[in-house]
Amino acid sequence: MIYLSGLSRRSAEDAPGEGAREFPFSLKLIAGLESVAFKTPVTFLVGENGSGKSTLLEGIAAGVGAVAMGGHDISRDPTLAAARRFAEGFYFQRRRHARTRIFLRAEDVFGFTGRVMANMASLAEDERELSQSLPDGYGRMIATGAVAAQRGALVGSYGENPDGRSHGETFLALLKRRLVPDGLYLLDEPETPLSPSRVLALMSLLAEKVEDGCQFIIATHSPILMAMPGAVILEAQADGLRPVEWGDIEHVRVMRAFLANPQGVLAKLFADEPS
Repeated sequence: MIYLSGLSRRSAEDAPGEGAREFPFSLKLIAGLESVAFKTPVTFLVGENGSGKSTLLEGIAAGVGAVAMGGHDISRDPTLAAARRFAEGFYFQRRRHARTRIFLRAEDVFGFTGRVMANMASLAEDERELSQSLPDGYGRMIATGAVAAQRGALVGSYGENPDGRSHGETFLALLKRRLVPDGLYLLDEPETPLSPSRVLALMSLLAEKVEDGCQFIIATHSPILMAMPGAVILEAQADGLRPVEWGDIEHVRVMRAFLANPQGVLAKLFADEPS
């Protein structure tokens, strides 16, 4: 299922702020980007650190009105001001309406679980206050029951202590809960908190959700995740994005060379370092 089929650059007259070439339009990738097409349910954005792939993903999230699972909404998040400027410079072609649109950075998991825990604590305090302030009877039972039910729903979804798991376990549990059918999901480096086996578990989860009618656009450095069958890989270049085969990606070539001969790679690396 394809919800976002592509984006294309607005004219300079129609793009507020672009004329000044301020960030993110100062990035080579964004400056040279005219259009992007999304033709498969899973698209990976790859490239070196600083290439602009995460900035591009953030801009797409702002452009489609995605909900951020961090501490702030995209429209108010101070770290996503550049993403909002990007969105003003592009048209976004939507083929159909997604049931939900979510943007998630791996580091935002802590912000989300913090909000969940704060809400749970607040609801528990409300329940105690209502029990103490209302007279015994049916009214108090209804009031405290409603608050307890809200807290119980959060506990049922995220556990009694959402912060008690490892970062990777929390991340996967959150994705399993929040990835509902018929959704458009924008994930920034979701492999960051995950072990290699957990990356494979993430790939399996993505495949399951594709069967449920979901579309994913994912910025990643993980050669394992990039190997997902049926996905298109777009590599960030100075003049835009270009499709690339898995075996031709720099990340994959470096990893293959290292695993084939780690001692040789390390010997060359340290021999090249200045003394």
